[in-house]
Amino acid sequence: MRKTLLNIVVYGLIGLIISASSCKKDSSAGTTPIVIIPPPVVTLTNDVSAWVTTADRLNQLTKQNGILGFSTTANSFMDITVDSTQLFQPIDGFGYTLTQGSAQLIWQLPATERATLLAELFGNVDNSIGINYLRVGIGATDLSSTVYSYNDLPAGNTDPTLASFSLAADMSFMVPLLKEIVAINPAIKILATPWSPPVWMKDNTNSVGGSLVPAYYTVYANYFVKYIQAMKAQGITIDAITPQNEPLHPGNNPSMLMTAAQQTTFVKANLGPALQAAGLATKIIVYDHNCDRPDYPLQVMGDAAALPFIDGSAFHLYAGDISALSTVHAAFPAKNVYFTEQYTASGGNFGGDLRWHIKNVVIGSVRNWSRIALEWNLANDASYGPHTPGGCTTCLGALTISGGTITRNVAYYIIGHASKFVPAGSKRISSNSSGNVHSAAFLRPDGKKVLIVLNDDNAAQSFNIKFNNKWAATALQSGAVATYTW
Repeated sequence: MRKTLLNIVVYGLIGLIISASSCKKDSSAGTTPIVIIPPPVVTLTNDVSAWVTTADRLNQLTKQNGILGFSTTANSFMDITVDSTQLFQPIDGFGYTLTQGSAQLIWQLPATERATLLAELFGNVDNSIGINYLRVGIGATDLSSTVYSYNDLPAGNTDPTLASFSLAADMSFMVPLLKEIVAINPAIKILATPWSPPVWMKDNTNSVGGSLVPAYYTVYANYFVKYIQAMKAQGITIDAITPQNEPLHPGNNPSMLMTAAQQTTFVKANLGPALQAAGLATKIIVYDHNCDRPDYPLQVMGDAAALPFIDGSAFHLYAGDISALSTVHAAFPAKNVYFTEQYTASGGNFGGDLRWHIKNVVIGSVRNWSRIALEWNLANDASYGPHTPGGCTTCLGALTISGGTITRNVAYYIIGHASKFVPAGSKRISSNSSGNVHSAAFLRPDGKKVLIVLNDDNAAQSFNIKFNNKWAATALQSGAVATYTW
């Protein structure tokens, strides 16, 4: 079934009007004739627009042409009921991490081709997916071509005044590309995250592992301040920061171990006061790691001195269950939760990845109070690079850029099903899931409703989109996802 929408035509049957007298014949006429009035055809108006991606890739964020309208004609399908009067968390956006490797690949495209691609990714035209949230590295990520910070020094040297701080390592492509993105979407929100501080601040003086030396806590807090100010001077606003990417995973390159106790001290005694003293409104979001350790953000936010500096907590899903976001939200309902990273692998299957990520990353995270849903890297080359020595060698970007060829991979469609339709300032509204059909719904600032539906069943499923006591009957094949707007 290549088209997953049912074209519904309702026939209003008036019926056969039969007028007959007795069967008696007279001399002037035969039997009274039977008069048949054909039933009029009542065609539904197209109330709902739909875009579909299927596991077989015959539809890839494809707008459907069929008629999908609301009616009150009864059927036996399951209901996905949307209630726009029940409002939940605001939505900040959907997007990716713009790693330095991603920026390098995109920046190296010819200027005209780059401009066309950026308009497709970040614009608000019909053929754009409207990315409205980005995560970037403070210094190198493991998907950078080299390991670097903004204050690298010869071995044995230190710089407690940060006199040598410089964005130079990012001025070749990262900063220029961000400027072009901001020019397309000035309202885009950017979250910045370090994989490691300068190695001279660490107890092992190595880009891999180690911990921040306590004597450099204040210096490192000032490093964040300098970064935010330097980016602002380039016209790039950093909306939020996390103190450390994956603080319980010190084996990556770069990386650093930061325990919950260490992060609590750093936030309350150093980072929070430093941002405050500098007059910066940049949010502090703690944790930024897997859903199996909600005790980490609960411990950090459980400190009465740290809590006032904290906007919320961030999560990945390489371990644990997405419901951990709700666990933390329930403990600190005044604080926000964010879903900041999940990667698709080079050996993955399009249909399987589409199904799992829509269910968990997009629908799952927002149904568990997240204000954002981010996939991992925006772009890679044909060899899944650039990456650092020891960095991820199997991370498949939303785009593969190889020479002049740009391939759109599964993460492009995972995020596109949300980012294209749900602008910042939208709010999640009530919708139910039924059986293996999962949903998330949103109310946009312009009043339009958006419903994302995944059929996680192994068979095609018919269902009603029910709203204001009317319903539109439709269907999705196994593993398909659709975004509906009305």
